[in-house]
Amino acid sequence: MMRSTDQQTARPEGAPPAEPAAPEVLELAGEFPAAGRAQWRDLVAGVLRKAGRDELPDPVEDALRVPVATGVSVAPLYTAEDAGDLPTLAGVPGLPPFVRGARAGAAGVTAAGGADTEVPGGWDVRQRHADPDVAGTREAIAADLENGVSSLWLVCGEGAVPVDALGEVLADVYLDLAPVSLSGGLPAAEAFLALVEGRRDLAPGGCLGLDPLGLQAATGEPQELAGLADLARRAPAGWRTVVVDGTVFADAGASAVEELGCAVAAGVAYLRALTDQGLGVEEVFGQLEFRFAASADQFTTIAGLRAARRLWDRVGEASGVPAQARAMRQHAVTSSVMVTRHDPWVNMLRTTVACFAAGVGGADVVTVQPFDAALGLPDAFARRIARNTQSLLVEEGSLARVLDPAGGSWYVESLTEELAQAAWAWFTEIERAGGLAAALSSGLVGGRIAAAWADREQRLATRADAITGVSEFPNPAEVLPTRRPAAAPPSGGLPRVRAAAAFEDLRGAVEAVDPRPRVYLATLGPIARHTARAGFAANLFGAGGLQTPAGDGVAGLDEAGTSVVCICGTDKDYASDAADLAAELRAAGATQVWLAGSPSLDVDGVDGYVYAGCDAVAVLTTVLEQLGAEVATPAPGEVRA
Repeated sequence: MMRSTDQQTARPEGAPPAEPAAPEVLELAGEFPAAGRAQWRDLVAGVLRKAGRDELPDPVEDALRVPVATGVSVAPLYTAEDAGDLPTLAGVPGLPPFVRGARAGAAGVTAAGGADTEVPGGWDVRQRHADPDVAGTREAIAADLENGVSSLWLVCGEGAVPVDALGEVLADVYLDLAPVSLSGGLPAAEAFLALVEGRRDLAPGGCLGLDPLGLQAATGEPQELAGLADLARRAPAGWRTVVVDGTVFADAGASAVEELGCAVAAGVAYLRALTDQGLGVEEVFGQLEFRFAASADQFTTIAGLRAARRLWDRVGEASGVPAQARAMRQHAVTSSVMVTRHDPWVNMLRTTVACFAAGVGGADVVTVQPFDAALGLPDAFARRIARNTQSLLVEEGSLARVLDPAGGSWYVESLTEELAQAAWAWFTEIERAGGLAAALSSGLVGGRIAAAWADREQRLATRADAITGVSEFPNPAEVLPTRRPAAAPPSGGLPRVRAAAAFEDLRGAVEAVDPRPRVYLATLGPIARHTARAGFAANLFGAGGLQTPAGDGVAGLDEAGTSVVCICGTDKDYASDAADLAAELRAAGATQVWLAGSPSLDVDGVDGYVYAGCDAVAVLTTVLEQLGAEVATPAPGEVRA
C-alpha cells in the first residue's frame, strides 16, 4: 500500500535517512502507571508481614536500614527527594568544596574517528615496602617501578627498612621520576634529607611522613610538634612534610565517622602548630597529606573520601585559605582490618573492591596491600597482584576516564552528606575536649572507637557482616602459606583489630589440638529434608575449624569420635523425633547437644540452637570449651594478627 503524500519524506537519492527527533521528555516505561514511594512502602510492608514482622516502623524502610558507620545507616531506596540540592552543592571536580575531586583532570578531546586523544591519567600507584632485607627490598622496588608503580612508600625503623640503608635501598631509583613517601618519624626524614641534600630535581609528590599525633594514638605516649616547620622549610620542592594518618584510627576499629573526624582534628592540630612556628596557612595546607583506609564496603569508602574533602575545605575556608589551595591530598590504603589470614586468596577480591572505591572516590594516591599482608612480609607474587590490581583498573577497566563517576547519585550524595555531618560533629566534640592530643590522653577517642568496634564485632559474630572464607564458606582443611614475619607495629595506645580475628582465634585453638575436634551432625529424615540445615550447621562449625562428620541419627556417633552433637532436620521432624533423639544421643555418650533451628522450637534435651543470626562466636567458644580446646583472648591493645 502506498503512503499518502503528506506521510512521505522527500530526500535526495542515496542520502541517509534523517535522524529521528528526540522527545523533550523521555518517559521510561511510559505505558505503565507511575509508581510512587507510598506504593513501594505498601509492597515492602506486605513482604515483611509475610516474613513474620508484625510491628513495623514508620516509615517502613527503616526496618531495612543497614548501619555503615556510627550514627549513619543506608536505606534500601533513594530518590531525588533524598538528595535534594546536594548534587548541585557538590560543585565540579577541581573546585571548592572539592567533594567531586581535588583535581579537574585533563578534558577528553574527541578527534576524528571518535577516539579520546587525552584522558585523565588516573592516580599515583604507590607500593609499600617494609622488608629489612636491603638486597631483597632493592630488588622488589626495581620490579615494582618497572611494572606500573609510580611512587614508593618506605617503612623505616626497627624490623623494617634500616634507616641507615636508605641510600643503598634507593641507589637504583630515579628520584627525579619516582617520588618517595616515608614512615619512620624524624630519623627517617633526616636520613632522607641528608641523602638528597643539594638536589633540585626530585619528583614532586613525595612526603617525609611525619605524624606525631598518629604515633601518640598508636603508642599512648604524648609527642612534641615542635620542629615540624623547620623540616617543612627543608623539604624538597613539591613535597609534603606531614601525613595525617587516619588508618591508625581505622585499624583500631573506628568507623568512617571516627576516622574522618579524628583525621580532621589532627589536621587542625598541625595547622595550629605550623602556623605558630611561622608558616602561613596556605603554606601549611600544602604541607599536609591525608591517609585513609579503603575497605570493601565500596560505597562507604567512596562517600567517605568525598566527605573528607568537603570537611577539609570547610576548615580551609574558616582559616582564610584561598579557594584553590584548600584541596585535600588523599592517600587511600586498602584496609588492614578487612584482610584475613585464612583463605587469604579472597583478600584479592576485597582489595580489588577497595581499590575500585578509592579510585571512584577520587583518591590522589592509592596503595593496595598484598593479599598475604596478614601473614607477614609479602612475596613477589603478592606484590605483583597488588600493583596489577591498580594497573588493570586504570588501564583496562578505564576507571580514570571519568572524574567522580558516582557524582549525582542520590544514594552517594546522601551518604556523603550524612558522613560529613556526623564526622564534623565528632570533630567538634574533639575540639571542645581540647584537641586531638588531649582527647587521646583523656580516653575520649579510645572510648568512642571501642564503642564503634563493639557494634561491628556484634555484627561480625552473628555473621550479619559475613567474611567469605572465614565466617562463611570456610575450608577447615586448608594449609596456610608461610611468610617471613613482618615488623610489629607500634603498640601501647589504640589497639589494632581485624574483622576475622575472633573466628581465626577459634580456628587457631582447634588447629592446635590433634586429632582435630569434631561436631557430629545427627540427621533426621531423608536427605532432601535434612540437607539444608546440615549444610548450614557444617558451615557454622567449620568457621571455627571444626570437622563435621554426619550420620543417620545416633548411628554414626561412635565413629565420629566426639561428644558434641548437632541435630539437623525439619521443624516437622523435630516436633516428632528430636527430643527422643537427644535422649538417645546422651545415652550414647553425647555431652552437649545442639539443634539446627530457631530457639522457638523449644525441644527438650537440647543445650542450644544454631540458626541464622545466632552469635556464632559464642556458640563456637562454648563447643570448644566442651571439647577441651583452649581459646586465647587477646588483652586490650593487643594486635590481632
